[in-house]
Amino acid sequence: MKGKSACTRAIPMLMLTLFVGLVSCAQGKYIVLNDTVKVTPTLLYEEDFDTGMDNWVVEQMEGGKAEIKNGKLEINDVAGCTIWFKKELEGSVLIEYDTYIIDNGGPNDRVSDMNCFWMAKDMEHPENLFEKSEERGGKFTNYDSLRLYYMGVGGHDNSKTRFRRYVGNGERPLLPEYDFTRPDFLLAPNQVYHIKIIAHKNFIRYYRDDVLMVDFYDANPYLSGYFGLRTVNNHMTIDNFKVYKLIEEN
Repeated sequence: MKGKSACTRAIPMLMLTLFVGLVSCAQGKYIVLNDTVKVTPTLLYEEDFDTGMDNWVVEQMEGGKAEIKNGKLEINDVAGCTIWFKKELEGSVLIEYDTYIIDNGGPNDRVSDMNCFWMAKDMEHPENLFEKSEERGGKFTNYDSLRLYYMGVGGHDNSKTRFRRYVGNGERPLLPEYDFTRPDFLLAPNQVYHIKIIAHKNFIRYYRDDVLMVDFYDANPYLSGYFGLRTVNNHMTIDNFKVYKLIEEN
């Protein structure tokens, strides 16, 4: 992982007007929120999975495996897995990464559950998400008590894509406007998907290949917490993980 300060790994200081549209982060452009907000993007962390798993915490049920293989994070899971990025994220951020669902006839090559958590906190231990890491152990229901945003793409054997806002007291309401069964919001095997997540004040957005899948205005947004990759009975890879800080301009 290459976690650099703004001085050493800053993206050029471009003020960007956010309006409805889809753009490439690599070209110094961003997704639009509205026509009045401007931000300066600065690269905070970059992880190419070429130096091991020191920057990640793996919570996985028995039988699964998460390892660095061919310069990528490869998850081969049986019964449930969450892999947390160790750095707590605060304020306005953009998270992006590439994911690839493997379907080559292996025992866990099930095209389903390309999921993630972000802005996660354990409200019983707000200063230490990992206090109960071993107790959670990758079992999905053990995460119900956390406060977080959750995106489940291609769940229920690739029949549903859903967005939830976990409250932190065991409630995890499904937001019905983001309950999709349409084929273009599900998964296809053996292809790279580029994921982008924006948490900017009240605006929560999730993109896959620059297609906006969630556009949620949160009146009481979660402004800090941890990012975690989440899956179950799945074989997939993760690469090119980056986190940017979004600074709003006056």
